[in-house]
Amino acid sequence: MNIETIRDYCLSKKGTDESFPFDDDTLVFKVGGKIFACISISRPDCLVLKCDAERAIELREQYSYIEPAWHFNKKYWNQIWFFMASEAIVKELIDHSYSEVLKKLTKKQLIAL
Repeated sequence: MNIETIRDYCLSKKGTDESFPFDDDTLVFKVGGKIFACISISRPDCLVLKCDAERAIELREQYSYIEPAWHFNKKYWNQIWFFMASEAIVKELIDHSYSEVLKKLTKKQLIAL
C-alpha cells in the first residue's frame, strides 16, 4: 500500500474528514470529530491507528511491524509500518480503528453521520 491508497480507503469510511490539525506534515483522519488515523506526509511509511487495548498488545507481539505509537497513548494507539504489511491487514486495522472511534460517539453524533 501507499499513502494515496490509504488516504482513499480512510476517506471511503462514512463521515470521515481529513485535516492537518497539528502541523503541515501530519494528515489526520477523523470521524465525529475524533481521530482514527494519522500519517506523516514527509515520512509516509508509518500509519498510526487506534486499537482495543488488549488487541494492541496481541498485534505487537504477533507482528514486528506493529509497535506502540509515538506521541500517542501507547495503550490504545499503534503505529504500523505498512510497507511491511499486507494490504488486507492494513485495511482490517483501519476498519478496527474506525470502529473503535465509532463506539465512543454519542447517539446524536452517530445520527449526524
